[in-house]
Amino acid sequence: MKKTALIYCENNFGTMDGKTANGLIRSSGKYQIVGVIDSTKDGMDTGEVLEGKKNGIPIFASLEHALENLSFVPNQFIYGIAPSEAFLKKEERDLLLKAMQQGMNIVNPLHEFFTDDQEFMKYSIEYGVEIKDIRKPPLKKDMHLFSGRILNIETPIVAVLGTDSAVGKRTTSVILEAALLEHGLNVAFVATGQTGLIQGAKYGVAIDAIPSQFMTGEIENEVMKAYENEKPDIIIVEGQGALSHPAYISSCGIIRGARPGAVIVQHPPKRKNLGDFDFMEMPSIKSEIELIENFSNSKVIAITINHENMSDIEVDDIISEYESDLNLPTTDVLKQGCDKLVTSILDAFPLLQDKKKVLVN
Repeated sequence: MKKTALIYCENNFGTMDGKTANGLIRSSGKYQIVGVIDSTKDGMDTGEVLEGKKNGIPIFASLEHALENLSFVPNQFIYGIAPSEAFLKKEERDLLLKAMQQGMNIVNPLHEFFTDDQEFMKYSIEYGVEIKDIRKPPLKKDMHLFSGRILNIETPIVAVLGTDSAVGKRTTSVILEAALLEHGLNVAFVATGQTGLIQGAKYGVAIDAIPSQFMTGEIENEVMKAYENEKPDIIIVEGQGALSHPAYISSCGIIRGARPGAVIVQHPPKRKNLGDFDFMEMPSIKSEIELIENFSNSKVIAITINHENMSDIEVDDIISEYESDLNLPTTDVLKQGCDKLVTSILDAFPLLQDKKKVLVN
């Protein structure tokens, strides 16, 4: 039975920095989400904010407001914001202490590790709650260097990369995984960020918290675990940041460690500047594709659209433009589904077509 969870996302739900909360509302295999805290959207339904249709998960003004309206105290309190500074504000710290006083376990996706904080640990012992630091890496003695084992895998590996952070790479990965499962394929998903791990991904690592020397080895190790344990027909690897992004090296580690045979690229056509670096222009989808293909042995086989600030007509127009100019299947998975992606994967890896037919029949 899933544990109940309340998500904190003050002033950020439905925005780029609210991506952890957004992702958990869209999909959560591990927790039953019972509400989101964001006073700027108090009284709204989370589904209305994200998808324009209700899903029955409410937004509350505060922790007190949530507890007054829920008939129980949720098991978990999840910090659902992914701020660029990655550290708590004082009022957020006070709120987390109040949540522990109420007997709620804390799920922390930040780079600031609460289990290293004396006051937090004192409270956790006093109130009998658990603190889970999602991004806290293992000890270096337990980390993995790149071994080359992945070079012997024949199973298709597809990475979902992007042109910026918070463009929907994980969302597309999760939806694609479900679509491939529906086609009768055995799919393994490898998460590379905090949200995917909170959602309940069986395999994965918060790659941006790993020392660079161990990045490729840790990704390789997670892919190998998925390969050996699940014997999958295909492995989907979530991307992070962007290969072109000056502030992140995660995509480099993912490409080197996962050795994908094919790549899907997610892009927000209306985003003019990098999300947390508004002094820098976004790369074009064409330049990112060229960079990925020059950097790796992978071929980009499809493009997915993040429709932020776009009308349906604009989405249709940009899909037609990309398919004509770049000769790549293009879709918006939230609006148009994954059919084109599934077809492009089956075209790239013809042996999957046979496995699909055998399993479906």
